Amino acid sequence: MANTLGGWAFLIGVLLALVFAFYPFAGLEWLLVVLGIVIGLLNISEKEIQKFLYAGVVLVIVGAFAGASLNAVPYLSELFGNLVGLFAPATIVVALKSVFDLAKK
Repeated sequence: MANTLGGWAFLIGVLLALVFAFYPFAGLEWLLVVLGIVIGLLNISEKEIQKFLYAGVVLVIVGAFAGASLNAVPYLSELFGNLVGLFAPATIVVALKSVFDLAKK
């Protein structure tokens, strides 16, 4: 059940990031952050933590730089910013889960 909810959160988050790039809805960016937290909590198993952290860090760093450097192309800039808003919270949650797992051992 949790894995299904996490999968839906991922799919909805990416679709909302795309929709918000073309049709910005003021004040609804927090939805991406909430979905990112849900993704981090429910969608990443212990076996997937390392791969997700590598991919998440790359997405956040490249997304932030691409969003900042593509100001001439507003839709792409917004899309990358939205993806950072989705994946940064997920990456932080997974990193915290990893640290707590290491502390338990």
